[in-house]
Amino acid sequence: MDNSVVISTPPHVKSKRTTKGIMLDVIIALIPAAVMAIVFFRLNAFVLEITSVLAAVATEFVYFFIANKGFSDKCKHAGEVCKKWWKQFDYTSIVTGLILALILPPTAKWYQVLIGAIFSIAIVKMVFGGTGKNLVNPAATGRIFMFISFSITVYAACAYEPISLDSHLFTDATHLSGWLLGGNEAGKMTLIDLFIGTGVAGCIGETCKIALIIGYIYLVVRKVIKWWQPLLYIIVACFLSVCLAAIGSKTFEIKLFLDYMLSGGLMFGAIFMATDYVTSPKGIYGQIVYYVALGVLTAVLRYLTKIEVVSFVIMLMNLLVPLIDTYIVRKPFGYKKVKKQKEGK
Repeated sequence: MDNSVVISTPPHVKSKRTTKGIMLDVIIALIPAAVMAIVFFRLNAFVLEITSVLAAVATEFVYFFIANKGFSDKCKHAGEVCKKWWKQFDYTSIVTGLILALILPPTAKWYQVLIGAIFSIAIVKMVFGGTGKNLVNPAATGRIFMFISFSITVYAACAYEPISLDSHLFTDATHLSGWLLGGNEAGKMTLIDLFIGTGVAGCIGETCKIALIIGYIYLVVRKVIKWWQPLLYIIVACFLSVCLAAIGSKTFEIKLFLDYMLSGGLMFGAIFMATDYVTSPKGIYGQIVYYVALGVLTAVLRYLTKIEVVSFVIMLMNLLVPLIDTYIVRKPFGYKKVKKQKEGK
C-alpha cells in the first residue's frame, strides 16, 4: 500500500471542476470582448489577439520542453515531453495571452505584443513554477512591462480622465472621440455609445461594456467568480472618485459615478483580472479587504496621476495577498461555532 502523503496548495475541496474547465469558461466569457474588439478595431485588433495568444502558448511549451530536458540526448525524448506538455496543458496561457491583447491599444505593434506575452508567461508565470504558483497576475504585469519598455506607444492607452456625457473630456484609455468621428450631432456621447463602444477609442477589449457585462454574467452563472467581487471593486472606486472630484469642484455630483465606471479599464480589470484565483485572497473577509483596497487605490491614484492605473493597482495588491491571508485568518472548512450554554443550565 502506498502510504505517501501528497501536499498540494489549498483549497483542498473535492470537485468535478478542473483548472482546464474553469479556464475554458474564462475564454468563453472573453469571446464577446474579443469579437467586438475586431469589429471596432478590425485588423489591428485581430493581429494583437492572435500574436499574443500564439506567443503565450508557444512560450509555455518551449519553457516546459527545456525544463523537462526535451533537447537532451539529441531530442531522443522529445515525443514523450510533448505528450506530457499536452496532457498538462490547462489553457491558462491562452487566457493570459488573450487578456494581455485586450488591455492594449490598437496602436501597439505586433512585436511589442510578442515580447509582452513572452515576458508574461516565461518570467511572471513559469519561473515561479507554472500554473497556481505565480505571485502576480501575468497579464497585468505584462502590460506594465510593456508600458515601461514601450512607453511612447502604450502610453496612448494610459492617459486617464473620466468620460463625460455632457462635455468633451478625453481619456485615451477609453476616450470620448465620437464627436470627432461624427457619431453624434451635438458632439456628445450617449449612454448607448458608451455601452456598445460606438466611436469610443481606447484599449481594444475595454470599449464595449455590453461585451464585458455578458462575460461577467456568464462567469457568475457558471460560478467561476462571485457576483459581488467585481461590483464591490467598481462601486468603491467610482464612489470615492466622485468624492475626490468634489474636492476640486466643491460640488458633489453623483451623476459622475457612471462616467467613472465607463471610463478606462476599470470594468475589464474588475471582472477578468482582479478575480484571478491564484493572486486573490482565499477567505471571504480577506477578499472584502482586497476588493475595497483595490477600489480605494484605483480612485486615489487615478485622481493624483491622471493615468489609468488598474493594472498597476492589481499587481500591487497581488503582492499584498500573502499578508492578507496571513493576518486575516479564514474560517476552517467545515467549522461550526459552538454555542455557549447559559449559566445554570
